[in-house]
Amino acid sequence: MSLRILVSNDDGVYAPGIKALARELRRVGELTMVAPNSDQSAVSHSLTINRPLRIKNHGDGVYSVDGTPTDCVTLAFHKLLKRRPPQFVVSGLNHGANMGEDVTYSGTVAAAIEGTIMGVPAIAASMTTPDLEGRSYLSAARFIRRLIARTHGLMPPNTLLNINFPKMPRGGYKQYQITRLGKRVYKDIISTNTDPRGKSYFWIGGEPTWERTIETDAGAVARGFVSITPLNIDMTDEALLAKMRTWRVV
Repeated sequence: MSLRILVSNDDGVYAPGIKALARELRRVGELTMVAPNSDQSAVSHSLTINRPLRIKNHGDGVYSVDGTPTDCVTLAFHKLLKRRPPQFVVSGLNHGANMGEDVTYSGTVAAAIEGTIMGVPAIAASMTTPDLEGRSYLSAARFIRRLIARTHGLMPPNTLLNINFPKMPRGGYKQYQITRLGKRVYKDIISTNTDPRGKSYFWIGGEPTWERTIETDAGAVARGFVSITPLNIDMTDEALLAKMRTWRVV
């Protein structure tokens, strides 16, 4: 198998996760990296339209963009790789989980969504625990390489895979579970403080409490399994659609 693979992320072109991913995926295809030039976490699927964008060529198929993950994938398809577009998009390896409703905020997931919109299979991959020595990044990248080899050609249109890796078990990442998105509840999400001039300022943060039922992404990660969640970019509620056609709404 030899694929033209585009790798991006939201942590930036210098992040250790994307470097590990690129190094491993070069073994199975022609790889191009197009990533933000700085951290773009939680920018969701934003597209820069109010200023020009600049691309820097780092050599060896690596580029950075002074924009969002969506900007990166868009420029890759429509500019950098227009003549030979990617056949697969992988976004990650993100530093931090992207589970439950957090996928709607995630720049990592957004880059994969943009690949799906472009008509190619896509994966978003995230690490749920810190990796100070890089071993879990490498094992996760190998897991993704095997996953691409086995799923390429099987994924239907408009879908992507959202993957979350738990703390690395002994022997590396092998056990996985197919999951649905879970739910999370944030408590004390707004921190209120006062600046030196006596004015209040607010910081959004807090730690979530996750729904950890057995079939959810958070539940799988809590038990040490790699979570693989298929996502569909068509957000139409088909069941409600059928019901609403029988309603008189005005």
